[in-house]
Amino acid sequence: MSELNQKSGFAEYFEALLVAIILAFFIRSFIVQAFTIPSGSMLQTLQIGDYLLVNKFTYGVRLPLWIKEVNPDGDSWLSRHSLVLGPELIHMNDPQRGDIIVFEYPKDPSIHYIKRVIGVPGDTVEVRDKVVYLNGVAQEEPYVQHVRSFPGPGDDFGPVTVPDGKYFCMGDNRDESYDSRFWGYVDRSAVVGKAFVLYWSMDGISSIRWNRIGKAVHSL
Repeated sequence: MSELNQKSGFAEYFEALLVAIILAFFIRSFIVQAFTIPSGSMLQTLQIGDYLLVNKFTYGVRLPLWIKEVNPDGDSWLSRHSLVLGPELIHMNDPQRGDIIVFEYPKDPSIHYIKRVIGVPGDTVEVRDKVVYLNGVAQEEPYVQHVRSFPGPGDDFGPVTVPDGKYFCMGDNRDESYDSRFWGYVDRSAVVGKAFVLYWSMDGISSIRWNRIGKAVHSL
């Protein structure tokens, strides 16, 4: 074989690495992205130390990177802007009640939150003595956890009607969830994707939860 038809080991390695980087960027930007659960707001459904994959294609295709003003009163350009999801290119499905979604926190789009969709556009949401009422009907929510025996903020809320293009989201650990009861609605454009599977789970730094790995999020 002539030298002209041969590639050096470095060139082959570089080409393979470049293809892998481009493929990984494409998958992360448009199809699936990994997230870690750092807090207990979704207990017992999602545990601290769960690692999950979020399907970004479920609700549509968005430009992966976009500079957006998030703090008009910031002292510098960097403090006033953040890198967030871009405009929607292809619209697919809309989030449904019960979906567990990842979204950009409305007060700081550079931060991602994960919550359960409780109300969709047009729904009337109310909380009375910790019980959620949707369009006047008390909801059975077997996934919900309450850890506080005394009255607290968020135990009574509304009623409010969810506007067009917005979603009312709450954590499953209701007494310890900072959610739509406190900071308002999630905009459709802020939705990153739908959580669909756990690929890893650890309790602390040494204990692996083998029984959770590979579980579909909707089955937890």
